[in-house]
Amino acid sequence: MSAAPRPDPAGEAARAQLRAADPQASVWVAASAGTGKTKVLTDRVLSLLLSGTDPGRILCLTFTKAAAAEMANRVAERLAAWAAADDAKLDEALCELTGRDPDDERRRLARRLFARVLDTPGGMKIQTLHAFCQSLLRRFPLEAAIAPHFEVLDERSAAELMTDAREAVLGRARDGDDAALAAALAGVTAQVAEPEFAELMRALTLERGRIERLLARPGGVAGVVAAVRRLLGVAPGETAESVREAACADAALDLLGLRLAVAALGQGTKTDKARGGAIAAWLAEPALRQAQGRVARFDDYRRCFLTKDGAVLDRLATKQPAAVPGVIEVLGSEAERLIAVGERLNAATIAEATAALLGLGAALLGTYERHKTARARLDYDDLVLAALALLERPDMAPWVLFKLDGGLDHILIDEAQDTNPEQWQIVAALAEEFFAGAGARDAVRTVFAVGDAKQSIFSFQRADPAGFERMRAHFKDRVTRIDGRWDEVPLNVSFRSTPAVLAAVDAVFARDTARDGVALDGQPIVHRPDRAGQAGLVELWPPVGPRPVDEPAPWTPPTERRAADSPHGRLARLIAGRIAAMVGGGEHLASRDRPVRPGDVMVLVRRRTAFLEELVRELKQRGVPVAGVDRMVLTDQIAVMDLVALGQFLLLPEDDLTLATVLRGPLVGLGEDALFDLAQPRGDRRLWHELRRRRGDNAAFAGADELLAGLLARADFVPPYELYADLLGRLGGRRALLARLGPEAADPIDEFMNLALGYERGHAPSLQGFLHWLAAGAVEVKRELDQDGGGRVRVMTVHGAKGLQAPIVFLPDTMQTPQHPARLLWHEDRAERAPALPLWSPRVACDEARAAAAREHHRRADRREYRRLLYVALTRAEDRLYVCGWHGRKAPPDDCWYKLIERGLADAGEAFDFECMDELGTDGWAGAGRRLANPQTAKPRAEEEAARAAAIESPLPGWAVRAPEPEPSPARPLAPSR
Repeated sequence: MSAAPRPDPAGEAARAQLRAADPQASVWVAASAGTGKTKVLTDRVLSLLLSGTDPGRILCLTFTKAAAAEMANRVAERLAAWAAADDAKLDEALCELTGRDPDDERRRLARRLFARVLDTPGGMKIQTLHAFCQSLLRRFPLEAAIAPHFEVLDERSAAELMTDAREAVLGRARDGDDAALAAALAGVTAQVAEPEFAELMRALTLERGRIERLLARPGGVAGVVAAVRRLLGVAPGETAESVREAACADAALDLLGLRLAVAALGQGTKTDKARGGAIAAWLAEPALRQAQGRVARFDDYRRCFLTKDGAVLDRLATKQPAAVPGVIEVLGSEAERLIAVGERLNAATIAEATAALLGLGAALLGTYERHKTARARLDYDDLVLAALALLERPDMAPWVLFKLDGGLDHILIDEAQDTNPEQWQIVAALAEEFFAGAGARDAVRTVFAVGDAKQSIFSFQRADPAGFERMRAHFKDRVTRIDGRWDEVPLNVSFRSTPAVLAAVDAVFARDTARDGVALDGQPIVHRPDRAGQAGLVELWPPVGPRPVDEPAPWTPPTERRAADSPHGRLARLIAGRIAAMVGGGEHLASRDRPVRPGDVMVLVRRRTAFLEELVRELKQRGVPVAGVDRMVLTDQIAVMDLVALGQFLLLPEDDLTLATVLRGPLVGLGEDALFDLAQPRGDRRLWHELRRRRGDNAAFAGADELLAGLLARADFVPPYELYADLLGRLGGRRALLARLGPEAADPIDEFMNLALGYERGHAPSLQGFLHWLAAGAVEVKRELDQDGGGRVRVMTVHGAKGLQAPIVFLPDTMQTPQHPARLLWHEDRAERAPALPLWSPRVACDEARAAAAREHHRRADRREYRRLLYVALTRAEDRLYVCGWHGRKAPPDDCWYKLIERGLADAGEAFDFECMDELGTDGWAGAGRRLANPQTAKPRAEEEAARAAAIESPLPGWAVRAPEPEPSPARPLAPSR
């Protein structure tokens, strides 16, 4: 009996990569995490170039600028290496790429490709979709009906312009110049509080494209409102108040039956009598008097029949009243009527609220559009929408596509799962001519997409994993209809993670509850490890809960200071201590045969909470190099607070508290005793006047006076940037801030100065204006962290870690689930093929059937994305994965990440006793954990990769080709690359 063939993940991956790179076929690649998506995309571009395709006819669309730069660099390095390699090395590279031996013509072409790409006007089109749209509109501004000299708004400028538009709209509504707008504002503000109003306006801007397309249809706002009313079954002019009035009228009531029921309830228990009395009092009220009539007390009347949730009470009457013939029937019939009235009330409320919101939204978006047009500005959404409108014009699109360097023959889409509907429409429009049949040129034209629906986590940008599948079906139909070659290639051999990590991922998502929304086809998720024999570890630590609270003795005065319990603080200390032990104690990383370094560690959280700041602080206290968080609100940074406080003092020297802050801060550096001596006693004099009066008392007062007086003398005459640059440079402010706050203050200071310079480009240079602009914007600074974090521990969100990886990953934020904020709901009836209609239900209690269904749809979509986010988090780990979490007094939800992982690992690995008392003392905790590990049985990864790189020397740094592996087949071996 012959032995079963040994698994060959490397060969399987090589064959899949070869299929994906086939330049004669349109290919749809469904990849898993760590399977080499960028490598496949690069190979595809190189194969197209080797097949004779003009570089200008290839368009590669990526999701981020970093991805575009990475791909361009990879292509350039490979082509440069081909140009300089000798025949043997070049043959190895071309054979690996194409699967066959090259001939002389193929060698000559490969050597010339580098120069050919360099000579392409504008270079190869490897760019983000927004960058492509911008370049398209730059070339055809008149055809797109936009200003030729337009500029693109960054996120900060777009938010500022939207704020200006909102203030203008609210001003018009408050002034009463526009009665309809004033009524719309009143209708919206009657339903939401001030914080919710700002969130609602933000939700409107996120859905701007859909709303604008709806409002552009015949009828505008009125037409959409009429369609919403028809959908909800609300008649024109019908309002919530009119529904209440109709429900309270005598004609709507079974007055005789209700009075008989009241008499019967009067013979029952105390509860029956109270209910009967309430019903009788309500019936005695005038039907339509608003102040104290039935309408005003309608909600009280409903509570006699229905629960708070709108269901019929379990018992409308006790045994004795219920024995009276007809009582239960009357009360039950009235309860059902009230339920129906409640549905109509909710429908009318939603119709009114939606109409008000659409009226306000139309004014807001219109004003925002006028502000942009007046300034010749476009935001990122405008780039996509304007490009789509241009490409959908039947009289213009063919000519535009032809002028794009003579047309496009090949379109490649990276991270296709993150493409939103409008972006997909642009891709479809660009490729439409590909499927029109025989053209003037006899050329193969292809579409290529690579993505992973399991990693679709950008729904806030309207990305939809189902769209990935819909577009696959769309392009498959278009290609096969013209008898083109179509191939669907799965990639599930992971080059990133060890078998232990991949086994844990597969075990977690083997259960239906975890797989829902991750595997769209419902099939099991299976990863094949390329790193067989590499040491791996997965540990699930017991969660951190609140400590028991000792109740104080009765009548004990509250004079004793008691430390508050912080489970997440204790977890932050544990993780920081564990990382410090790893990097400071020389812990061995077996798969790489070296000690653990700070850059090997990544801590991932789902949300930016106080836990991040505590963890970073604990790591710094232990001397562990840490890159800080990936995003920060600039005005929350202490260094920026000091600079802002100084600016506020320069604007108002009489503000004693602000001056005390500046004097005590690092820019001046007065001690506590010196400040107290200056401030007390000083009578009725201002602190600034006291400092000036006593500047000769000592050197500290003299230095403070000299610094502040000099800045005051210049504050009204120099721009903010120049003022702060002088403070930080010549006057030593930067040195003082860094000495007090540490080197991590450098980034906030630099960003503050960049904002000061940016403010002056678009505004009159004013210190007061700049500080107000800075405070109003709550600027969030994004920090790009590379693969090793610059040799420092990285602390970031899972969204920010997309595309990154690390040998060691900690997941501490696993026991909280996402909340579902109120949002603009959308009702879509695919059967009728009508456009989706917006529904705004201010509260869950206002939901009628369609709004409730839409809200539940959004809730399920959020939970599915929550689980996809877990997949992304787990697959960032290369060698080790540590899962932990904290919770408060309330038990964690059953569908939180921790519970999903715990159930997945229940039958995998082994239990172990977890205890951290030694390090944290009384702050520690203990419990049972779960561990899944595999030992090191192969060469360390560093040795293996060095051997592969040495097999074929690279003429350029960073270019390496895996050496072929021996194989009994006479065919040339295929070796996949990471």
